[in-house]
Amino acid sequence: MSDYRNLIGGALVPAADGRTMESVNPATGEPWARIPASGPQDAEAAVAAARAAFPRWSAMPALGRAHFLRKVSEVFAEHAEELARLETRDNGRILRDTLKKDLPGMAYLWQLAAGQCLEAVKGDTVILGPDALGMTRREPYGVAVCIIPWNSPISTFSAKAAFALAAGNTVIVKPAEQASASTLRLGELLAEIFPPGVLNIVSGLGEEVGDALVRHRGVGKISLTGSTATAQIITRASADALKPMTFELGGKSPNIVFPDADLDAAAQGITVNSIYTGNAGQVCVAGSRILIHRSIWDDVLDRVRRIAESLILDDPLDLTTTMGPIVSAGQYERVTSYLELAEKEGAELVFGGRAGAEVVPGLPGGYWVSPTLYTTEDNRLRVCQEEIFGPVAVAIPFDTDEEALAISNDSAYGLAAGLWTRDLGRAHRFVRDLQSGTVWVNTFRQMPPGLPFGGVKDSGYGHDSVLEYTREKAAIIQI
Repeated sequence: MSDYRNLIGGALVPAADGRTMESVNPATGEPWARIPASGPQDAEAAVAAARAAFPRWSAMPALGRAHFLRKVSEVFAEHAEELARLETRDNGRILRDTLKKDLPGMAYLWQLAAGQCLEAVKGDTVILGPDALGMTRREPYGVAVCIIPWNSPISTFSAKAAFALAAGNTVIVKPAEQASASTLRLGELLAEIFPPGVLNIVSGLGEEVGDALVRHRGVGKISLTGSTATAQIITRASADALKPMTFELGGKSPNIVFPDADLDAAAQGITVNSIYTGNAGQVCVAGSRILIHRSIWDDVLDRVRRIAESLILDDPLDLTTTMGPIVSAGQYERVTSYLELAEKEGAELVFGGRAGAEVVPGLPGGYWVSPTLYTTEDNRLRVCQEEIFGPVAVAIPFDTDEEALAISNDSAYGLAAGLWTRDLGRAHRFVRDLQSGTVWVNTFRQMPPGLPFGGVKDSGYGHDSVLEYTREKAAIIQI
C-alpha cells in the first residue's frame, strides 16, 4: 500500500485526526493506496494557509508568477510517465490515453497559463471629459477552491489551478475521493516549487472536507467540475457566504450523423472518440445519444457494431488495451442499473449489455461493463434523458434536420454536441441552434486550451480561464 498526504502551507501532512481512506484499483477491485480522509480541521488549516500566502502572491509582478508556472511545466515533462501510471491505476483510464494524450498537454497548458499572467493585470481607460478619467483594474478573488473529478484528475487540476494562480489567487484543490493519488503525488512535487500556502491539496469526502471548504467565508471563488447534483449541493451550502462559482457539469450530448457525412469518420467519432472511450464513457461530453438519419440507419449501426467488437478491454496499464473499467463499485452499480432500466423501458439491445467477470475473465474483481448500444424511437426514456456516465449509448433515428435539432435540444443538459455533415449551411445552422456550450463538426472531443469550455442549462456556467479568476473594479478620477 502506498501512502499519500495533503499539501497544506507548504508541508506534506496527514489528516488532522489521522483518518485515512483506501484507494481501489478499478481494474482489480483491490485497494492499493491510502489517502487522507480530511475533515473540517484540515479545511480550516488549508484556508488559513492560503489566506496567509495571498498578499505576497497577488502583489507579485505578473512575470514573477509566470516564472513559477513555467517551473510546473518542467515537472510535467520530467514526471509524465509516473503521474500517468498513478492516474491509470487510480481511475482505470487506459495508460495510452493518460500517457500519450493527457500528460504531454499539461506541460503546454502551464506554459500557456504563464503567458497569460499579464492578462490578469490589464485594465481599460475611458476619457469621461477634459477633467475626468475612468479606469478599470482586475483583481484576484483571494482563495480559490478548485474541486476536481475522478475521470481526468491531473488535466482538470491543471485547467483550474494554472489559471487561478496566474490571476494571482492562492488555491486549494479538493480531488475526488475515488481518485486522489495522482493529484496528491503531484502536490509532493509542486511543494518544492511554490511558496508555502500558494497551492494546497486536501483529499477526503465531499460531505466532510468539501462541504467545509465551500461554506468557508475565507474562500473567494469556487470552481467545480463534477455532477449537476454536486453543483446544487454546493450552491445551497455556500448560500450564507455568497461567492462566484464556475460549474462544468454533466451532459447527455447528441452526436448527429447525416447522410452526406464521411461515414467511416463518423463511425469513429460516435464510438471511440465519444462513448466507448479509454475511460469507458466516463466523460462529461460523452455522445451518449447517437442520432442517425433513417436512410443510413442500418449502415451506421453495422459500422458501430464492428468498431465495438474490435475494442480490447483488459489491464488499463497495458498499452494495447483500448477501453478501461468503471471507476468504483458505486459507479459500477449505477451503470449496471441502467442496463436493467433500458430493458424495462423497452429499448432494444443492439450489442453489449454485459457486466462483471464475464467481460474480462482475467480480472474478475474489476468493475467491467462491455460497450453497449440500445435503440429507441422515444427520446423521453430515462436512458435517453439521464447521464449514465459509462460505455452505454442509445441510438435514435430521425428523418429531417428539424427533427434532429428538436431531439438534440430535448434535454436538461447542454454541455456539448457533435454533427457529421459536409453541408456547410447545415453546419452553421446547427452551431447556431444547438443548445450546448460546444459544438463539434466532423470531429468530437477536441478541447484545445485556447477556446472556452463550459455548458448551458443543467450542464453549468462559466469556464476556467485567467479572466474568470479575476473581478473588475472601476475607478473614476477627477482632476
